[in-house]
Amino acid sequence: MSINVFQLLDTVLSENVFKTMGTRYGLTPEFTRKVAGAAAPAIMAAIMNRGATPEGARSLFSTIMSSDTNPLIGKQLPELLASTADLGQLEATGRELLQKATGANVGALADAVAVQTGAPQSMAFSLAGVVGAAIMGILKQHFTASQGFVGQLPTLLGHQLPAVNASLTDHLASAVGLGSAAAFAGSIMGRLKDVSARLDHPQPVVRPVPASVPPQTVAESTPPIAGEKRRHHWLWWLLAALALIVAFFALRSCQHNEVDPQDAAQPATANSIAPGAVAASDAASQADSASAPVTASATAASVAVAAVAASDAVPAPTQDSHLSFTVDKSGMPTITATVGTEAEKTQLIDALTKQFGAGKFTANVNVDAATKPAEWLAHLDGLLPLMALPGAQVKIDGTHVELSGAAADTKAGWLDKLKALFGSGFDIGVFNVQKAVTDATQSFRDAVKGLFAADSSCAGADVAKVLNLQVMNFRTGSSVVPASAADDLRQSARALIACAKRGQPVSLEVAGYSDNVGDKAANLALSKQRALAVRTYLASQGVPLSRLAAQGYGDANPVDSNDTESGRFHNRRIEFVAK
Repeated sequence: MSINVFQLLDTVLSENVFKTMGTRYGLTPEFTRKVAGAAAPAIMAAIMNRGATPEGARSLFSTIMSSDTNPLIGKQLPELLASTADLGQLEATGRELLQKATGANVGALADAVAVQTGAPQSMAFSLAGVVGAAIMGILKQHFTASQGFVGQLPTLLGHQLPAVNASLTDHLASAVGLGSAAAFAGSIMGRLKDVSARLDHPQPVVRPVPASVPPQTVAESTPPIAGEKRRHHWLWWLLAALALIVAFFALRSCQHNEVDPQDAAQPATANSIAPGAVAASDAASQADSASAPVTASATAASVAVAAVAASDAVPAPTQDSHLSFTVDKSGMPTITATVGTEAEKTQLIDALTKQFGAGKFTANVNVDAATKPAEWLAHLDGLLPLMALPGAQVKIDGTHVELSGAAADTKAGWLDKLKALFGSGFDIGVFNVQKAVTDATQSFRDAVKGLFAADSSCAGADVAKVLNLQVMNFRTGSSVVPASAADDLRQSARALIACAKRGQPVSLEVAGYSDNVGDKAANLALSKQRALAVRTYLASQGVPLSRLAAQGYGDANPVDSNDTESGRFHNRRIEFVAK
């Protein structure tokens, strides 16, 4: 269940609250509301931006649930405003929370709010802290009350986008490091969906059905003491037990039609009924007529418990289904897919065979029980014509569809066709290298700020995880570090030097990888040259060479399918590995 943060914020920052704050700041309640209304969407946008990477979402969730965040601020705010000292503390705490949660410069935000509204900078600075504390408190109260987890955070943040879009200006977006408002609005949903798929989503725990009321409670129940309120909880358990009894004897009746009664005492085989059902049958046959109903109900409850335990033993699917295909010049497709069941695999292969004929396509379809149902199978008929378009490349992960090659040609119109085919439940777009580099750069710059904090971790694995968010988009055949990666590499060097100054030097291997296009030996050599180039660049920024190794691995260890343009882009990478 999600929430509308802005509606709740209107409740927390009530008319009376604005009157009190206006008095404190020497302004009218209406003007105070205007200033807060300008700050709120920028603050929420900065929070959304931080939550658009796995590391950022985890850090943000940790800050939300920290002891500094007050989930009761909605009730306590009027009291806090009554004291100058308490208000000052609230403002300071809010600004610290915002800085930690978003990495944004609160001073720059206050300056932008002051320019946009005409408010004094000091008043905008104070109100930014109050609004920030209120938003963080609202989020904590929601996650605490719902026992939520970090995997739910990206979806909740995405639901705030309409309200943010309605008020966020370019000036405010720029102040919190988002570029333009349009650029933020155009990319944030895709980034949040992507990070949601990469975070854990624990399944709710199913509680076993409690055992029925013990026999003596029913047989020896006595009238209630005069004046004592009669309790009826047992009645519901009795009704549940009776329902289980009916199901139990119905199952037993079916078994008698197939199994000789003398076989009931024999050991269970692979074709026998479940052990829990055998135990129930034995218990029921041994019970006398007086105790049979209660014993049967208890046994039936045990069967239910066993069934629940069995279901708990099988983990719920957690990974998205996958389909990717590329079509050669002759129109013959090569398909790679991962689905959750043999039935889904059969459905896909049968559809391909019917469309293209046996032996006229190449398909590598894996079945993995940890894979969620393939929703795209319902739209397969509409995809099959695209699988015959020479040069077409498509990748589907869960509900995310990405077109490249001939499939992305605007003249062919496949983007609009697939949007109409799949509907609003799917995110459909065209792969764009520049956008991929820009998004990765933003994710890295958000995350690397955390490495400079006094309490940041200098563990090799933690540092490598952040450094691996950056993308170095080398030109084809080149090992010259691209200009677009220079700033990020300088930040990487600063982070490594900062760890060394704290007495926690980090040793890394710079690993170069390629896609599988071209000569294998040439790719291996080029991947090593690129790794050496990155190592040399970091050393030029002050990182000791002794702390850096470089190695090339060619097209080994791909992180994505080489069937599509985006997959090859992801596989051509520099990867930092802690040593």
